[in-house]
Amino acid sequence: MNAAHLLKAIAFAADKHRRQRRKDAEASPYVNHPIAVATVLAVEGDVSDAPTLLAGILHDTVEDTQTSFAELEEHFGPEVAGLVRELTDDKSLEKGERKRLQIEHARESSSRAKQIKIVDKISNVHGIAVSPPADWPLERRREYLTWSERVVAGCRGVNPKLDQAFDEAIGLARKVLGL
Repeated sequence: MNAAHLLKAIAFAADKHRRQRRKDAEASPYVNHPIAVATVLAVEGDVSDAPTLLAGILHDTVEDTQTSFAELEEHFGPEVAGLVRELTDDKSLEKGERKRLQIEHARESSSRAKQIKIVDKISNVHGIAVSPPADWPLERRREYLTWSERVVAGCRGVNPKLDQAFDEAIGLARKVLGL
């Protein structure tokens, strides 16, 4: 992969997410999350496929910013835009319905989207364990872990290294939370 494409995607995501913060207690810059997703894909999952890594960086841009699929396609091509589309929740739906659909869609997703979804959940589960949102009680964190396991169940089998990394992340989170 051309390093320039990866850097372009990081810069694009950083610009789009520039005013956003994570829900963690430190309110860390949101862009750290998509960078972490791409890093785990590459380092722990041995993913070197350019569209997958680019979509990992860009996976939340349409859902959480004023970015359109057309804009992603213009900058990164139809393959990357299509992957991001597979990973994007419909924010017009109620939260419970979006969560239900993530579980349902996981099984039907492409192998590339499944890998990104697993790593997205690894990142979020890690955050729940290490630096949870200050206003999330233990029960909400427990529910998030259970829901994440249900989403990832539909993604398993495409990258055994990522399956193992998720299992380790969820195990650590449950241990840290005393579950």
